[in-house]
Amino acid sequence: MIQIILGVLGVLTLWFSVVFIKDFLANKDNLENNSWAKVLGIGFITDFFDTLGIGSFAPTTALLKGLKQTKDRVIPGTLNVSHTIPVVLEAFIFITVINVEPVTLISMLLAATIGAWIGAGVVSKLPERTVQYVMGIALFVTAFLMFSSKMGWMPGGGEAIGLTGAKLAIAVVANFILGALMTAGIGLYAPCMALVYFLGMSPRVAFPIMMGSCAFLMPVASVKFVKEGAYDRKASMGITIGGVIGVIIAAYIVKELPLETLRWLVIGVILYTSITMLRAASKNKELPEKPAE
Repeated sequence: MIQIILGVLGVLTLWFSVVFIKDFLANKDNLENNSWAKVLGIGFITDFFDTLGIGSFAPTTALLKGLKQTKDRVIPGTLNVSHTIPVVLEAFIFITVINVEPVTLISMLLAATIGAWIGAGVVSKLPERTVQYVMGIALFVTAFLMFSSKMGWMPGGGEAIGLTGAKLAIAVVANFILGALMTAGIGLYAPCMALVYFLGMSPRVAFPIMMGSCAFLMPVASVKFVKEGAYDRKASMGITIGGVIGVIIAAYIVKELPLETLRWLVIGVILYTSITMLRAASKNKELPEKPAE
């Protein structure tokens, strides 16, 4: 069963890669005016720590904003496209080494993927001001969830490696919603980890579920962002390349770091970026275009 899951994931990733590379090459003479060195560095740093469980969306948003590497409107698409291949690599690693009951894993992965397919079509067409508000609120919620985890306010989980009945139904519905929200730039890791803990599953199980969910939904959502042109091509390619290197080093060389201080730092940076986004949205006078009559 695990081999089938990984086979399907491989096909989805190949499909995404072809679409992404074809679009990048078609626009290679009209790329964005940002720095290859900076976006490569962003990818390496964020996916390195993503592999260790910190999450990549919020830190990437903070670095893209702080280093002025892309426009706010295309940040959701850039996050999804740029981290797709690194997260798939993470999923292959964790799904093969951590045991999860197959029905639970497949149900949650499928739910997140369907949610992303629906969500990406909506998010890719949102005006910049709306994206700024959504991202600002999303980052604030992410910071709160991470802070809650550090303070011990979230449930501590159990020992289960699978779910049945009502708990499985709750997990499927919740992961569908998280998949849709991820296309708006709301990272899935923190809320998915909270969901796994809340339903009494082992904390270890959170890794293949949250990374597998992202890995399955991101190729699907990212293809939509690419086809809509709603992403930063140069930043996405740079972050992808740097991210793959970061994942390999984190998974096979470093494996474990003392991350407590870093997590507090990340919470502070995310909160600061959330405030920055919301302030930018409040000053942005851009209004959605009126539909043609």
